[in-house]
Amino acid sequence: MSTTEGRQSTDERPTTEAAPDVFTAAYLGQGAVDGALTGAAPDQLAAVPDGSHSRAPTVGTVALGGQVLTPQGPLRGWLTIEGGRIAAITSTKPRSARALATDGVILPGLIDLHGHPEFNVFAPWEPPREYVNRYSWRASDAYQVLIRGPQNKLLTTLPAGTELRYAEIRALVGGVTAIQGASGTTQGSTESLVRNVDGVVFGRKRARSVIDLPSATSRGADDLRAIVTAIAHHEVDALYVHLAEGQRDNQRSIDEFTHLVGFGALTEATVIIHGTALTRDQLGDAAAAGASLVWSPQSNLRLYGETTRASDALDVGLPMALGADWLPSGSVSLLAEMKVARQELANQGRALAARDLVTMVTSGAAGIAGLADQLGSLEVGRPADVLVLARCDPDPYESVCAAIPNDVELVLIGGDLAYGRADWVRALAATPDDPRLEPVLAWGRPMLLDTSYEGQPDDAPVPRLAQLRAALTEQYPQVGPIWN
Repeated sequence: MSTTEGRQSTDERPTTEAAPDVFTAAYLGQGAVDGALTGAAPDQLAAVPDGSHSRAPTVGTVALGGQVLTPQGPLRGWLTIEGGRIAAITSTKPRSARALATDGVILPGLIDLHGHPEFNVFAPWEPPREYVNRYSWRASDAYQVLIRGPQNKLLTTLPAGTELRYAEIRALVGGVTAIQGASGTTQGSTESLVRNVDGVVFGRKRARSVIDLPSATSRGADDLRAIVTAIAHHEVDALYVHLAEGQRDNQRSIDEFTHLVGFGALTEATVIIHGTALTRDQLGDAAAAGASLVWSPQSNLRLYGETTRASDALDVGLPMALGADWLPSGSVSLLAEMKVARQELANQGRALAARDLVTMVTSGAAGIAGLADQLGSLEVGRPADVLVLARCDPDPYESVCAAIPNDVELVLIGGDLAYGRADWVRALAATPDDPRLEPVLAWGRPMLLDTSYEGQPDDAPVPRLAQLRAALTEQYPQVGPIWN
């Protein structure tokens, strides 16, 4: 496919054994290699001006009181935010700030490092059987009828970005402030409601994504080699690659690792997604190369009946983050995926400390994404991407691990109010009745949601959740609900 195809949807070719001769996000039917070879080079992208079209702002300087999870550990104190950034972390209440005592756990916004957001408009799919690899279920009649066909319809009947914005809201209400995996065509060249780590983020595009490895002689082979060269020149910080996604005895899945190495694409920037069929030795080779792993156990278990040797990955020192994958077979939220991951590691004979699990969706994930200097930690001077969760356990890390989306009480992105309890949002808002704040009922609680953010605004107003829902359900009445 060429980039001129825009949003025209294309099914992936039936693949049971023949290697796909494509280098695209085939699940999404998107047009390029996530824009890798189109438009301006990453460093030529103009930075998005601060406040070009902000979310609902807070009133001047604000301070949140509670159990603050700092890089050094938990602190019972106050997080002060000013000008969209963290201004201070103190044990005493600041005098010159609008203060809100939360009695909750205050932590960085969660980072979901693997997903296919445009597919998160669908309700969960019940796979009729286990599959040997991702090519087998993609070629199945059930997938074509229940997911691929409806997605093609939405891609061709709805305005660009409708599905992504709906999926970003789903992520946001679950405490996620950064995601991976949206279609490059949908992302475009601007920033979005939540941060798209493989799109334009902080005014730059420093990551690339690959679903299917190209064959050595395909047109996509040169594209991949160009990305490897860009990594060597320090122009790309992360290359997300779906790899070895199948059952452990599936030879085709096992061989993908050798195929990746043959391209010279096992690098310090390589982020392996899934890796369910990788052996312990292959995981060790990935660690030795400086690569990383993103694990999505729920989706793996439902599609293949087994998942990545995550305990082995930790043993060999392979950095690992989590991703909820997509709603059809994955978890309904990253908070839910954390619980599956912890249980599966226990099944593999490893007890994972709560703090380590929280790291996988915060600072550890930010490091894998090449954004460790911006995201994943509450530190003075950083963008204020902040999540407040209701207290569920005396231990603050265990509290996060026990949380569900119903426990999300406040989400700030860049210091702006994105989602939260109606009383808290109004108390912190520069304008309590700001028209950007949409009232919603979340699990019986009155909340306020702001969907208005766009990096490069135009004359058309950004749809509210009610409008997005109406547009989606008109074309596909079975759309998966946000609050489920």
